[in-house]
Amino acid sequence: MRSKRLMAAGLALACGTFGLTISNAPTASAETAFGCGYPRVCFYKTQADWNARRYTAAYRDMTESYQNLSSAAAGAYAVFNSRNDDGARLHFTNGPAECLKPNTLMLTNGFVVDKIRIMDSPSCSY
Repeated sequence: MRSKRLMAAGLALACGTFGLTISNAPTASAETAFGCGYPRVCFYKTQADWNARRYTAAYRDMTESYQNLSSAAAGAYAVFNSRNDDGARLHFTNGPAECLKPNTLMLTNGFVVDKIRIMDSPSCSY
């Protein structure tokens, strides 16, 4: 009987500790996800940059029109949007524009990103 009480007490302690860990976990702000600090849209030029979680360029300003990307960002292998509420419309030289929603990663799969527009809309609607 005593061992059952100890086991129950241990289980309750474990559950309590687990609950504490969950409640203190980072929020979805993605402050350091993939090495990209909030509130940025980070570009990883090569797969090696992506694997190292080392972005090569980052953008954070909302604009009324597209911004041309720097050479450190244009043609990137991957793009991550660490913003919580703002979408990033990515323009491709060889395909249609895409919305990169908040806290979302995109591997470009051979499509060449050349411009960005950060928008005050999670779905990039005008």
